Amino acid sequence: MSPRRVFPALRSANAATKLFLAGLLLLLTAAGVAYGAKPAKPGITLGISPASQSITQGKSATYTVAITSAGGFTGKVTLTASGLPSGASAAFSPSSVTLTSGSTGSTTLTISTTSSTPIASSTITVRGTSGNVSGTVVAGLTVNAPLSSALSMSATPASVTMAPGSTAVFTVQLARTNLPGSVTFAVLGGLPAGATATFTPNPTTGNSSALQITTPATAADGGFTLYLVSSGKDRGGTTRYAYASVGLVLAKAGNPFTISGNLSGALAPGLSRPLDLTLANPNKKPLSVTNLTVTVKTVTRTAYAIAHNQPCTTADYAVTQYSGSYPLTVPGNGSASLSSLGVSTSAQPKVSMLNTALNQDGCKGATLTLAYSGSGQGS
Repeated sequence: MSPRRVFPALRSANAATKLFLAGLLLLLTAAGVAYGAKPAKPGITLGISPASQSITQGKSATYTVAITSAGGFTGKVTLTASGLPSGASAAFSPSSVTLTSGSTGSTTLTISTTSSTPIASSTITVRGTSGNVSGTVVAGLTVNAPLSSALSMSATPASVTMAPGSTAVFTVQLARTNLPGSVTFAVLGGLPAGATATFTPNPTTGNSSALQITTPATAADGGFTLYLVSSGKDRGGTTRYAYASVGLVLAKAGNPFTISGNLSGALAPGLSRPLDLTLANPNKKPLSVTNLTVTVKTVTRTAYAIAHNQPCTTADYAVTQYSGSYPLTVPGNGSASLSSLGVSTSAQPKVSMLNTALNQDGCKGATLTLAYSGSGQGS
């Protein structure tokens, strides 16, 4: 047989061998994927709402704890709480939750304080345990002194963590006894350098106000305690004071993410609209989001309202902040709306137009600019 016939035959055999080996490699690779993957380990995740609370000595704070099965976990989960301030006690109702695969259960945590509980902020750790499986979540608790029987004040959340250049929002609540007039608010001290504080409304004849803390982008990282004061005259004309404190943590470190959203419709006096915010996570790993806040930054009136000198300002609007549980988990390289994360419309943030005695024709057709902020930590 001539070489010209032998070599083509060898080349054909080598090609066939290469094709066979390539096919075998593909089969082995596919088998490795099919048979080498490990199933997810059974576990549990915990969420808590609200993320923090501020109360006076001798009062109780109530939280809702959600426990969710992961990786096919089934079983009885027992709840405990640690990090309580001195003189405080914690009780769960019920004290344990039984889960089936993929299910979610809930329990109510009540933290009770006494008149001797220290005036301070604490971080409460809630742990769920079932054999070797466990999960934790944390919440804040601030205890304040009841300084006046005629006027007392509390603020939530107890602490906000955010990046410099962002805005934090706290809700201030009043309790009045024989004090029917207006109450004025101020921040006594503790603000970071360059930060501004605005109460809306201020003064108020109601029982609540929103405190916005805006920080410059140049602010240094650090923890700050803000001291709040409110004052008003009782029926006898005596000025009464109430105090509260909140925490603010500035941290440049953290995982970036974006927040977007629009109101579900037009606003009118006395009307409120929810914001089904969307959280977009550009990071590869899942992101835990907390401290969502919404603020009304600007109001742009119509040309007609401007021409006829009809005013409309941010004071004509109010924001009800997010009241669902934290953290909100956003998948890596993905996005999720609040509704897709199981947040009900009632817990979503809302923007409302106040129904005041003033002429609000200037707000007809006005455009609002909303600003959103929050904190994100990678897993």
